[in-house]
Amino acid sequence: MLSKKTNPTQMTFCLTFEEQLNHRHPLYILADKIDWQIFETEFGKHYSPDQGRPAKPIRLLTGLLLLKHIRNLSDESVVEQWQENSYYQYFCGMISFVTGQPCEPSELVHFRNRIETAGMELIMKESVRLNGKDGKEKDVCVDTTVQEKSITFPTDNKLYRKIIQKSITIAEAEDIELRQSYRRTIKKLSYQLRFQRSKKQQKLARKAARKIKTIAGRLVRELERKLTSNAQHADRSSRLLQLYSDIF
Repeated sequence: MLSKKTNPTQMTFCLTFEEQLNHRHPLYILADKIDWQIFETEFGKHYSPDQGRPAKPIRLLTGLLLLKHIRNLSDESVVEQWQENSYYQYFCGMISFVTGQPCEPSELVHFRNRIETAGMELIMKESVRLNGKDGKEKDVCVDTTVQEKSITFPTDNKLYRKIIQKSITIAEAEDIELRQSYRRTIKKLSYQLRFQRSKKQQKLARKAARKIKTIAGRLVRELERKLTSNAQHADRSSRLLQLYSDIF
């Protein structure tokens, strides 16, 4: 059936900001479970009581840091989304909806520097208390295997260049004179590999990748011949050959 028409211009003076929100929302529930007074007490020690400009509320900055990690956001994004999200604002202790930004993104950096490592550990401790069985666990293991790492995927080209660099290092350590070090050639080929996704120069990038692989094999075979000629280098030669066979 059709819904009844309501008067959209009618104002509500009875409901508070808290009552207008969904009490089953995860952020609403989490905001009521966190012991914010702990942060007020501990972080308040880092501020002067009567000098300087009045700082932003501690719950506001602490809540922004928590939201940043809960939603995996940057400092700029969490500040921008805060002024658009009622639950973000309630989580940070607001009693009414605010249309402006809570602070500058750089203030979160200054706040982290102010509370230092001990403050971040306190936030982590409170998070463990909420996610554990009322904080009764003695030993807590944090699984970071699903956390994003600042690493790159080990592509074949990177492995080939690593082999080349390692081969040159071994040759210098063992006073072995190589026919060619290929330093300038590798630098030029690495630049051509940047165009692997370009339609016009994709063929050139594939050719450069094959050339790097050829150079890596050439250096390994040359080292193998010159190392095996000396008995004291036999063990290193076998390890080098094993490394080459595992990758290729």
